[in-house]
This record gives sequence, C-alpha cells and structure tokens, in this order.
Amino acid sequence: MSEVINVKNRSYLKYVWLIVVTVILVFLVSTSFYTVGETERAVVTTFGKVTSVNGAGLQFKLPYPIQDVQKVDMTTRKLTIGYSETGKGNSVTKEDESKMITGDYNVVSVDFFMEWKVSDPQKYLFNSVAPEKILKNIAQAAARDVMGSKTVDDVLTTGKVAIQTDIKDIMVSRLEQYDIGIQIIEVKIQDAEPPTEAVISAFKAVETAKQEKETTINIAKAYENSVIPEAQAEADKILKDAEAYREQRVNEATGEAAKFTAMYEEYILNKDVTRKRMYLEMIEDVFPKVDIYIDSGSGMEKIMVVGEDASSGVAEITGG
Repeated sequence: MSEVINVKNRSYLKYVWLIVVTVILVFLVSTSFYTVGETERAVVTTFGKVTSVNGAGLQFKLPYPIQDVQKVDMTTRKLTIGYSETGKGNSVTKEDESKMITGDYNVVSVDFFMEWKVSDPQKYLFNSVAPEKILKNIAQAAARDVMGSKTVDDVLTTGKVAIQTDIKDIMVSRLEQYDIGIQIIEVKIQDAEPPTEAVISAFKAVETAKQEKETTINIAKAYENSVIPEAQAEADKILKDAEAYREQRVNEATGEAAKFTAMYEEYILNKDVTRKRMYLEMIEDVFPKVDIYIDSGSGMEKIMVVGEDASSGVAEITGG
C-alpha cells in the first residue's frame, strides 16, 4: 500500500516540476523579446550598465535581471511655463512662474512654451535623475535672465521675437553644459501683459497713441509725396522759363551789339552821312508823321519827315 502511495507522489511531483519548468520557460521567453516603436529608442542595460541602444522593430535580450530595457519617446514634446493646459483649449495660469521683473523694474506676466525632444536616450536616462524638471528650471532661469535685461516696452510690444531667440540661446548653452540628452527646438512667447488691469489699460492707451502716431506720419508722408512732385515740377517750369528768358535777352543783346558794331564801322567810314542818317532815324522814331516847323529868321519853314518804313532809313526835309 505504501508503495502505491509513493508511486502516486512521484507522479504528482513530476507534473509539478513540469509546470514549474513551463512557467519558467514562458517567463524567459516573454522577457527576452520586446518591440520598439517607430518613434522610440530602447536602451539595454546588462547588470545595470548600458550595452546597446536599439531602434524600431522586434528585439531580443537576455532575461531579466541579466538584461533590462527602458524605452524612450523620441518625438517632439511641449513644455509650458507660466500656465498649464487642461484640455479643450483651456489653460490655467501659474502666477509663481509667469511673474517676472524687467530691466526697468516693472512686473510683467509672461506665458511661454518650448518644443523639445530627446537627442540622446542614454544620457536622458542616466545623466540626470529628473531631466524634464531640470529642463523646466533652465527655462525659467533663462527667461528671468532675459526679462531682466529688457525694458517693459520690449516685453509687451516689439521685442518678443528677440526675447524668444535670447531665451533659446541661453537654454541651448546650458543644456550643452549639463549634457542630459535634450534638444531645444523652439521657444515661443504665448502671452505677455502687465499684472494689473490699470497697467494693462495704460499700455493699451500707449499702444493706441503709437498707432495714431504711425497713422499721422503715414498721412504726412503721403501729403509730402503728393506736394513735392508738384513743387518740383513748378520749380522746373520756372527754371526753364528763366533759361528761355535769358536766351532771349542774350540774343537781343547780341543783335544790338552787332547792330551797333556795324553802325560804328559805317560811321568811321563816313561820319557826316552816318550822323545825319542817325539823326533822321531818331526824328522818325520820336516824331512819326509829325510836321516840324523851324524859324529860320526870315519866316517859318515846314520840315516834313517822309518815309514811314523805318527799316528803309530814308527821310527827306522839305521847306514850305
């Protein structure tokens, strides 16, 4: 009877061992194969030391605890500063993160976000304890450094692009120093405004005044652009008229000079005749069609100037 019991016990133990071995084999197989997604990288450690970084696909490793695998998401991620997103386009402001002091000692509330991704999965996992927390601290420190060097006008109006660039440059430099396997892609200011309604209203008034100033300047420039060409055209017309008048006067003076020169040459050749002719031409010009009487002592003599054609230079004196 005891022998039968022993045989049954041995048969029972055989099945137990078979089940145990099967469970162990299933466990080994299930922990030896793993799948890596397209946007992931798998960091494999052997007894706690990194031995390989594997890409997408079905991969094999030795059973745990000999080898272990940690998967890292390599896609672009978003980190917000000064607010947190609650979903459906809503957000909650974090005043302890958003309030900053500018270089001219004004307080502003600045919300911004950055896009980042893992550049080195091994460094991301093992060069720091909490890389995302370090990234956020670097972002806050960089933002406060940059805001402290800018005026409130720069922060609230035209200096946002330069501020974003400066924050990114500082973050890139510090991440290179810390070497935690993170890469900054973009820094974007979401919103910047004064912390109180009164200050907000004042800045809105300033912005309105600036816009009105620009509008007035543009109107003045448009008027300038319309008036100056007209004035230039008028000036050109006056100059051309003056040039024409000068040419006319020069030509007249030249003609008069030539006429005088010719008359002088004729006078040199025959002074009496020329003198008499000049006298008669003068009389003809001064007294056209006028009868002239001369008292000769013996009575009045009438002198009539004839020859109405002044260009002919012909005249005669008749006594009456």
